[in-house]
Amino acid sequence: MIRELFYTLPRNIVRVFWRRNLKWHAVAAIITLLLVTTGTDWRYFEATRPVSGYFWPAVRLGWFVPMIFPVALYVAGWLVMDRRVVCAAISMAQSVIIGLFVASFYKAFTGRPGPGHSLMPLMERSREFRFGFLRGGVFWGWPSSHTTIAFAMSMAIWSFYPGNKAVRTAALAYAFYIGIGVSMTIHWFSDFVAGAIIGTVIGTTVAGSFKKYLVG
Repeated sequence: MIRELFYTLPRNIVRVFWRRNLKWHAVAAIITLLLVTTGTDWRYFEATRPVSGYFWPAVRLGWFVPMIFPVALYVAGWLVMDRRVVCAAISMAQSVIIGLFVASFYKAFTGRPGPGHSLMPLMERSREFRFGFLRGGVFWGWPSSHTTIAFAMSMAIWSFYPGNKAVRTAALAYAFYIGIGVSMTIHWFSDFVAGAIIGTVIGTTVAGSFKKYLVG
C-alpha cells in the first residue's frame, strides 16, 4: 500500500491541473486580482495588526504538522489494522507533497514578496509581483504554501470521513487557523485565499484516487 504513495504521484499531479480542476486555479488567480486591485490585501493586513501576535504559532505549526501527522496516523492505522486510517494517512502524505510542489511552482513564476520583504510602502507592497522565473524564490509569495498544504491535508482526511463531524470540524479548524494565521503574519490575504482554493482541489483529488483502496 505504501508504494502507492509514489506510484500514483505523477498521475495525481496531472489530475490537479486537469479539466474542471484547472478552472479552480483560474478562480484563485481572478480572486487574487480583485483583492489586490481593490486594496483589500493591505487594508486587511493593517486591520489585523492588533491580533496578529496571537497567530504566529501558525507559521511553525504549518510546517511541523504536515511532516509529523501523516506519519503518526499511518503508524496508528497500521498498528490497529484500520484500512481507512492507513488510506487517509497516505492520502494526506501525498497531498502534502503535491501541495508543496504546486505552491512552489506558482511562486517560482509570480515572485510576490511578503508583507515584510520589501522597502515599499504597505499599499504598494501588497500589489507587487515580480513575474518571471525565480525572481522571488519559492519560499515566499503567492499562493501561501502553508495554506495550500493545510487545506490539502484537511480536505484529504475530510473526504475519508464523510459522517464524522468531529474529524471534519478538527480538519477545517486546523486549515483555517494555519491559513488565517499566515495571512496576518508572513502572507497577504489573497495568498491565503488562493492557497485554500488550490489546496482544496489537491486534497479532494488525491483522496478520490485513494478511496478505491477501501474496497475489498
